[in-house]
Amino acid sequence: MTRREGSRTKAGFAVATVEGWRRTEGVSVSDGASPHLHLVVVLPALNEERTIREVVRAIPRSINGIQRVSVAVVDDGSTDRTADYAQQAGAHVVRHRRNMGVGAAFATGIETALRMGADVMVNMDSDGQFHPRYITSLLEPIVEGRSGFVTCTRFGDTALEPRMPWIKRRGNAWMAALINGIIRPEQPFTDVSCGFRAYTRETLLRMNLFGRFTYTQETFLDLAAKNIDMVEVPIPVRGVRKYGQSRVARSLWRYALQTSAIILRTVRDYRPLAFFGSIGGTTIGFGILQLAFVGQHWLRTGATSPWRSIIVTGGVTVVTGFLLVILALLADMQGRNRRILERILYHARKREYDVPGDS
Repeated sequence: MTRREGSRTKAGFAVATVEGWRRTEGVSVSDGASPHLHLVVVLPALNEERTIREVVRAIPRSINGIQRVSVAVVDDGSTDRTADYAQQAGAHVVRHRRNMGVGAAFATGIETALRMGADVMVNMDSDGQFHPRYITSLLEPIVEGRSGFVTCTRFGDTALEPRMPWIKRRGNAWMAALINGIIRPEQPFTDVSCGFRAYTRETLLRMNLFGRFTYTQETFLDLAAKNIDMVEVPIPVRGVRKYGQSRVARSLWRYALQTSAIILRTVRDYRPLAFFGSIGGTTIGFGILQLAFVGQHWLRTGATSPWRSIIVTGGVTVVTGFLLVILALLADMQGRNRRILERILYHARKREYDVPGDS
């Protein structure tokens, strides 16, 4: 894989490229500095009637490099007047009949933005933690054609770091370290859990996410596997919600378990050889250690007693490890089929979401 150097621009953008994930040949996700871009701002919402109108109306309608701005609210099963207030503020509203989770709401937002003909999509919370005026900062790398994905970082500039509980700050740092360790970017990311992000149309068409609980970390893994340039921009963010509690991080233990499961499945799907191969190699090593223990006992005493049972368990462990290595090879073969299917899916999406009149 060709290695590209990360850099930090004068505007404070941290440009990160990844090493160790397969490259998608011939893929360009930066749509260039077109003066005719259509921006769709997507706001997932659950019972946000106290803030939704303020957020929708604060979204800037005049942005450098953007010809048209639309707003779409994904009402994820609200029981209050969130949808009504969003429509009154001028947003296009899509409703889930029941609460389906942040990841599902994000997926609906992507589909809605593509059907509305978005060249660029910005996703942001509807609770007022992110101020819409910073959308312009988030879009700059995309408008300039330098990136296919831009994310807000709350911790990239110490002067802009929000106030938040210590445990949440440590949790964000640990999650960022985990994602950086998996995708190995040239410029480590400082925040992988923030939902204030921008995507080009090409990036949206190539993304395949499965987590219903959340999507933030899975997005990094998915786009890194497809070698899409990712940029983080330091932006001031409110550290705590103005009203209520976070629906995603309300229980830190639940959030950690759910997010870890999503990350584990994503790594399994995109790096099956390393995933199953490491398990198989560890199992083989453990079996060899058991057999070596009995072997050194036999060399010293001339007998295997009283450790004969370990010979059986060690042998079974080694055989199990080799079976896991074979499984790793088969999973890697399936991984190639997955990449072929994703290319087919990309072209199918392009046809499905084709906007008449677009070149």
